[in-house]
Amino acid sequence: MVIENQKSISTIENDLLSSVNWSKSFKLWMGLLIVSLVVCLYFYFLQLRDGLSVTGLGDYVSWGMYISNFVFFVAASLIGMLITSVMGLLEIKWIKPIARIAEILAVGFAMVAGLIIITDMGRPDRLHHVFMFGRVQSPIVWDIAIVITYVAISLLLYYIPLIPDIALCNSRLSNLSKFQRNIYKTLSFGWADKPEQIELVHKYTKILMILIIPIAISIHTVTSWLFAMTLRAGWDSSIFGPYFVAGAFVAGCAAIIIAMYVFRVSFNLKDYITDMHFDKMGKLLVLVSLVYIYFNINEVIVPAYKLRAGEADHLMSMLSGHGSSSFWLIQIGGLLIPFILLLFKKMRKPLPILLISLVVIVAAWFKRYLIVVPIQEHPYLPMQNVPEKFMFRFGKLKKN
Repeated sequence: MVIENQKSISTIENDLLSSVNWSKSFKLWMGLLIVSLVVCLYFYFLQLRDGLSVTGLGDYVSWGMYISNFVFFVAASLIGMLITSVMGLLEIKWIKPIARIAEILAVGFAMVAGLIIITDMGRPDRLHHVFMFGRVQSPIVWDIAIVITYVAISLLLYYIPLIPDIALCNSRLSNLSKFQRNIYKTLSFGWADKPEQIELVHKYTKILMILIIPIAISIHTVTSWLFAMTLRAGWDSSIFGPYFVAGAFVAGCAAIIIAMYVFRVSFNLKDYITDMHFDKMGKLLVLVSLVYIYFNINEVIVPAYKLRAGEADHLMSMLSGHGSSSFWLIQIGGLLIPFILLLFKKMRKPLPILLISLVVIVAAWFKRYLIVVPIQEHPYLPMQNVPEKFMFRFGKLKKN
């Protein structure tokens, strides 16, 4: 049996199974991750011992880098829904080689987002109170419920199509220990490549692909409601839901392009993740960036037209005051210039699009930081209770 790229099924299996090993680079990468985890656990211990003030949080800035990270990782996790579900249901053929990469990112980013909720709590030992005593009126309860649901469905959507491949690993890999072989055997659930098993996998995969679309949109819409349901200038907006979702697709597309390049180089998958896939993903990134640019313009024009007192101060600070350099650098360098560059086919080649995507995803994180932190730094009345650093920062006082 021969597929479009003239490779037989047995050749494809050999190519892909050759990467299932404990290579030196894999061990080095896992070692780096373990060291990073130990460092993070140490700093988290300091936070538990000394309180959230060690992160820079205080009376005026109560949501800091943790929530910026939460919004970022929730955003990037939506790429699994866009690639696997929406484009999969539309039967777009070229996404098949990267669909599983998209699901890996979706699961990983969504799990990290859930962990960030816990690390942002002053009393993580009381997390169960959210489930026992949480109120429907609290958006954080909706957020946690949606994150858990999204992680569960994403895991199923990743795992169920993986069952035949787990059985393949069990039968084809010869250097497995007894313990490893038992794990493969257990996780494959007795897969024997029977027609009824194939039909069940296709059926349940399609159901999950449909279910995850409203769940994925809900997870970032609910996250936006945490901001939009306040009266704070800069957050009090009815477009935050679609604005967040559009930005999520930009961050997610950039993340998957970076992952595609890493998988392609690390596992020698140039015959499977081709230049065509990078070209198509570049065009998709152009499309979602265009939608996101529209929402960014809308974010400024509407409050600028009304110019309510709080909104006027926020806009002046964002466009020409404190933080304006970061705002314009992100908008122009991290969104507009990449959008223009990707209109040219040469920029959609693997290496150029990797560099562009790195810029886009870094800018996407800083954009979330600008949404979360600087808006809280603008003080409300009474001014006499505001620390001097805020007064100087926003021009209310002048240094001698």
